[in-house]
This record gives sequence, C-alpha cells and structure tokens, in this order.
Amino acid sequence: MDFHSIDFITIADYLGTFAFAISGIRLASAKHFDWFGAYVVGIVTAVGGGTVRDVLLNVTPFWMEQPSYLIISGLALLFVIVFRKQTIRLNTPFFIFDTIGLGLFVVVGVVKTIDYGFPMWVAIVMGTITGSFGGMIRDILINEEPLIFRKDIYASACVFGGIAFQICVWVNLPPGLSQLIAALIIIITRLIAVKYHISVPVLKGEESENTFER
Repeated sequence: MDFHSIDFITIADYLGTFAFAISGIRLASAKHFDWFGAYVVGIVTAVGGGTVRDVLLNVTPFWMEQPSYLIISGLALLFVIVFRKQTIRLNTPFFIFDTIGLGLFVVVGVVKTIDYGFPMWVAIVMGTITGSFGGMIRDILINEEPLIFRKDIYASACVFGGIAFQICVWVNLPPGLSQLIAALIIIITRLIAVKYHISVPVLKGEESENTFER
C-alpha cells in the first residue's frame, strides 16, 4: 500500500467531524434537547476545536470556507435519530465516537499548523486544542464539567499523539503512515486508560474558609 497516495488528512477531517458530531448529539439527546438544539451541539463539538485553532493561527476558520462540515453534522444527527437505541442508551458508542474523533482531529490540527510554518511544539499544542476544545465547549453548553479538566487521560493523550507524529517524522516515515500512527496512538491510549482505570493524579487542596467582605 502506498501511503504517499492516501489523503489521510481529508479522510480524518471528515470522519472526525462525523464522530465528534455524533458524540455531541448523543450527549445533547440525553439532556432532552430538541433536534435543532442537538444539531447545534453536534456542530459546536465538531468544529469548536478547529475554530479556536484557526483563530490562533490567524486564518479563516475552516468551516466557513465550505459547507461540508455542516452537512456532515446533519448526517450525524440523522444517524443518531435512525440508530437512537444504539447511540443514546449506551455509553460505549459515545466513548468510541469521542475517542475516534479525538485521535483524528489531533492529527488534522498538527498537520495544518505545520503547513502554516509553525514549529512542532506549537503544532502539538494546536493539535491538542483541535481535538479537545470542541468537547470542552460542548460540555459547557450542556452544563457538564468539561472532560478535559477531569482526571481522565484526554488532553494528555493528544500530546502523546503529537509526540508520536514528531518521532515518525524524524525517522522519515511516509506522511500518511505517520498521521495514521499518531491517530492510533491517541485512540489506543484512551482505550487502555479507560479499560485499566489509568488517570492523571488529582491536585488536591482544601477550600478556603475565608470569604470576601464587601
């Protein structure tokens, strides 16, 4: 297989959009949002991280240049409606879609940042933002504690994937293969962390008893 001929980034971008939109719509349905509200949450989940990335890179947000991302989010809504029993009542599909979207979007963010001439350490940060900020905005909209701030291996998995991509570049692997490996590293890291209950240590502190006086 010739990995040079595979436009993995385009595939990852669209699959990631579909996967993240489903995760957002599924969570919105659990909060009993109507179809339009669920669609909005799905869109925000799918494009939120990439929008923050593009604003920081000083480029036009990607979804404003073509309608395909809004269409894919609509297809995700249709998917959840048709297969609602499988996607709404079970937690496993939500986790799987969220994890797949995370891995794919990090790679998209890393590659786009590099294409704009930024160094690899910036690309890793932007990849993490691309993968995790859409979910953070989603959680805020539906009044949940953002997953990125919990002890779960989430943002750190994005960093691992970015580092894996850099290592692949150093050893001169084909671009498509490097991107695929980085995405798989993120997905596998998340799956292993959840299966074996591996988490980031919690920073424990005591709440102050002092109050502010007017």
